[in-house]
Amino acid sequence: MEVGNYSVGLDIGTTKIVAIIGKKNEYGKIEVLGIGKSKSLGVHRGVVNNITQTIQSIQQAVEEAEVNSGLKIGSVVVGIAGQHIRSLHHSDYITRADSEEVINDEDLDKLCNQVYKLVMLPGEEIIHVLPQEYKVDGQAEIKEPIGMYGGRLEANFHVVVGQVSSIKNVGRCIKSAGLDLGNITLEPLASSDAVLSKEEKEAGVALIDIGGGTTDLAIFKDGIIRHTAVIPFGGGVITEDIKEGCSIIEKQAELLKVRFGSAWPGENKDNEIVSIPGLRGREPKEITLKNLSKIIHARVVEIVEQVYAEIKNYGHDEQKKKLIAGIVLTGGGSQLKHLKQLVEYITGMDTRIGYPNEHLAGDSDAEIASPLYATAVGLLMNAVESENKGKTEVKIKEEPVDEGELVMAGHEEEEHQQQNSAKVQQERKSVFDKWSEKLKDFLDNAE
Repeated sequence: MEVGNYSVGLDIGTTKIVAIIGKKNEYGKIEVLGIGKSKSLGVHRGVVNNITQTIQSIQQAVEEAEVNSGLKIGSVVVGIAGQHIRSLHHSDYITRADSEEVINDEDLDKLCNQVYKLVMLPGEEIIHVLPQEYKVDGQAEIKEPIGMYGGRLEANFHVVVGQVSSIKNVGRCIKSAGLDLGNITLEPLASSDAVLSKEEKEAGVALIDIGGGTTDLAIFKDGIIRHTAVIPFGGGVITEDIKEGCSIIEKQAELLKVRFGSAWPGENKDNEIVSIPGLRGREPKEITLKNLSKIIHARVVEIVEQVYAEIKNYGHDEQKKKLIAGIVLTGGGSQLKHLKQLVEYITGMDTRIGYPNEHLAGDSDAEIASPLYATAVGLLMNAVESENKGKTEVKIKEEPVDEGELVMAGHEEEEHQQQNSAKVQQERKSVFDKWSEKLKDFLDNAE
């Protein structure tokens, strides 16, 4: 393995912050070397609302990951979510100067860059421009136009837009925590990388990632992302409802939800009761599990119906857009008992729980294969991909390696770099990486 060939994914969630260090093993799977998590303070519904607390939480998670792996973290790939994220569809075209030459990477770059110049609402910025399918001289449904002849190149794009201030705040937290920002990725896209199979993306699938503060949705069909949405409700609202409904403190409400909660009220008998200790010598409270699941059920139905409205909005009812693989649930909220059955009942679509273990090495810790870590694993995969393409700098500053090995590796690395520099220059940067660089400059100048 090359020295420093490690990558880091950082998931800044509403309830927890997770840092995962990993690398690709010889079988192309992700090997997790260290994981750190901390309680997320200062993030509300996926958006940073207290810079100082968020920085402390990030540092705590990063330190834990460093201790577990014995490595020093340099640069991270971060996920972004929150209710300010919206997506839109846009079509654009370019007319090529010479239709006798075949379409190449530069033409695609030119077309994508044109989309980045779209006029957004004040305070908004384009995060991702994702090409859906291309048209060449009116010939539709082309997935890869490179190498074809044509004068007019057209494409449909899925454009993801977010608030500049929210993106800048995330960047600021990363920088102040002493880290470099590698890439910013939309969280539902990261989760989908971790839990969906190629076949599901082809057949048509809706990924629902139920987090603490937000529920993220990503819809795929024919292997292409078709729709994304962030709904500003998650597991936190359910806890809040239990707290209000049962007049107990948040800590107890969360425990009740995790231990005894169910999304299906018919499951519990009337005589099943949980006793909760009172505060400071007060009488204990008795809560029936039937009432508890009624409270949970009401809120879960609301969340699922909102998500289903987005799925219909995409056009799931049309035969051509039908999602054959149904729904995949992931995120911490997906561990709620009987949620799968409730989602199937409301939507009438096949449903499964998504575990991020498909791309992990066989000997990975079982804890990491929990739906809780879907986004973090997806971000790590994104970091590994960028690393392999040589797009982001080496992620690790220091490493406990023998000095002799380091010198040797350094010489090999130099030769390797000289040989590859010509190739690297030819390799085009994706539009997204250009955007990342622009964002980094923007953040540097903003200070």
